[in-house]
Amino acid sequence: MKKLVALAFATVAAITTANSQEFPTRPITMIVPYPAGGVTDGMARLIGERMQNALGQTVIVENVGGGAGTIGVGRVARAAPDGYTFVLGNLETNVTNAVAQQLNFDVFKDFEPIALMPSYPFILVSKNDVPAKTLPEVIGWLKKNQDKIFQGTVGAGTIQHLCGLRLQERLGAKWSFIPYRGGAPAMQDMLAGQFDFMCTASGSFLPLVRNNQIRAYAVTAKVRMEAAKEIPTVDEAGLPGFYVGVWNAMWAPANTPKPVIAKLNDAAVRAVNDPGLRAKIIGMGLDMPPADMLTPEALGKFQRAEADVWWPVMAKMKEETKK
Repeated sequence: MKKLVALAFATVAAITTANSQEFPTRPITMIVPYPAGGVTDGMARLIGERMQNALGQTVIVENVGGGAGTIGVGRVARAAPDGYTFVLGNLETNVTNAVAQQLNFDVFKDFEPIALMPSYPFILVSKNDVPAKTLPEVIGWLKKNQDKIFQGTVGAGTIQHLCGLRLQERLGAKWSFIPYRGGAPAMQDMLAGQFDFMCTASGSFLPLVRNNQIRAYAVTAKVRMEAAKEIPTVDEAGLPGFYVGVWNAMWAPANTPKPVIAKLNDAAVRAVNDPGLRAKIIGMGLDMPPADMLTPEALGKFQRAEADVWWPVMAKMKEETKK
């Protein structure tokens, strides 16, 4: 009997190894957990096109929006662990949603990391009527006028909102938040003067900065943006260490064979190293991932580290909401 069991396991292992070596033999689906037409969707399609060259198969981008990204990510958690379905998620969908939402999956146990992808650097911006011209002046203005100030966000519990909460904690000040259903309506209301400032993803707001329609104070990152090197970092501008942004990454269902993960990782790395893609991604206001962060192991460690940073902030926010 024991010999039969051992033989059965050996047979399954042999079939799995053979299938992994042959992968892929048919089209692959990349789930984007947001509606079509946004920056994430555009980035995913550019990357998917390049991945096809390395994989020798079509990469189909499927938009599965809803639930702040939980519906699309949940579909991948329940997909067959064969490499033919993976998700391009981000800090919100695969870290902070674990505290902000009631999930029917585990953001760690139900996924295999593939590779870190381009990120959305954040910038601290204000309407032009704000009297502050530099970041230290903004800090003084926030502290002095906190009972009169409104910060726009793209929803409670989003990284934009958490950026504001971290800033309040850092400065020892409190002001009010106005949540919006997306960046476009928030942008319109900011231009109309309905709120004072934002901690926002850079892509769609950079044209407003360059047209002098809003004012930018700093990039919440360690290095300046490739697309806007004229904007100083928070370290340079006077708020050292205040790093906030939304990074993107790819995950496959848990138990996807390591050889399959390796092939997907290789295709993803080749994509982000493509000069033409890099130029387009940077032109969209995104930053490319560091070369030493492109392995599945690096992504796994980074995701854990980000949970250590953001989960306590989310928990504190939920407790304050109950009061």
